[in-house]
Amino acid sequence: IWPGVRVFGVEAHDANAMATSLEHGTRVLLPEVGMFADGAAVKQVGVETFRLASSLVDGMVMVTNDEICAAIKDTFEDTRSILEPAGALALAGAKRYLERLGCTGMTVAVVTSGANMNFDRLRFVAERAEMGEHRECLLSIRIPEEPGSFMRLYEVIHPHDVTEFSYRYHDATVAAIFMGIKVSSAGDAQDVIARLCAAGMDTLDLTENEMAKTHARHLAGGRSAKVSDERLYRFVFPERPGALKRFLEQLRTGWNVSLFHYRNHGADFGKVLAFQVPAADMGEFNAFLEALHYPYVCESNNPVYRNFLL
Repeated sequence: IWPGVRVFGVEAHDANAMATSLEHGTRVLLPEVGMFADGAAVKQVGVETFRLASSLVDGMVMVTNDEICAAIKDTFEDTRSILEPAGALALAGAKRYLERLGCTGMTVAVVTSGANMNFDRLRFVAERAEMGEHRECLLSIRIPEEPGSFMRLYEVIHPHDVTEFSYRYHDATVAAIFMGIKVSSAGDAQDVIARLCAAGMDTLDLTENEMAKTHARHLAGGRSAKVSDERLYRFVFPERPGALKRFLEQLRTGWNVSLFHYRNHGADFGKVLAFQVPAADMGEFNAFLEALHYPYVCESNNPVYRNFLL
């Protein structure tokens, strides 16, 4: 190898047989390996592969599954080609290495290969790519359970776009929010968190929490035995700045939001579920719905709502 060129290997963080072996100076047998980048997931590296890597590789870089997903997205946006996870390892590693060292003015080449991809994996890639390139953060936010709290939360995070929002009434004093926000960088995410904390909103960063990314985002919400006069509606919000703000501004203070769910799926419209309205207010509430000019469907008799959320 030309001495002026440095060669690095890349492995997934949960399938790092080569990095572990090089560190110990001998081939190590891992007890188990993650299978997302299955084309490079082995419990023990080969004899010849280890010999060559020991003498020719300058270092190893380990990447997360989210970073692999971001690399797949980068390749698709540049070339309209879809790599399998193992095929995107080198690009993910190069991005991590260059970002970590703050490198500029360098020539970097990566070897990409493989298109063993299916729709199940594409769904996962699409879900995780934004977090892999630090353009989405997941947050747990606790705000007062009182009228106007949602609007104050919106004002703190504005102008950042909300990618998901899950809330279910549970406690008379504190509302627990599971929220995703579009950010420009990891530093931008920390700035948002600092603003939320300064506003008295207890905030926890869940972006690196695997339980949150894999399960909690789908489990947040559920039943509530403490609500009455609940009416469930499915709204179609235009995906444009101010749509949620307009909705919150026109919502009367006396109508408590007892369930709120939103997830941006890349479509042209955002769908939101929400409310708690006394029977005596239904006339005024129906007028509010019509004045919004947002398409809506009443889901109060939907069996999914009655069996799992009521």
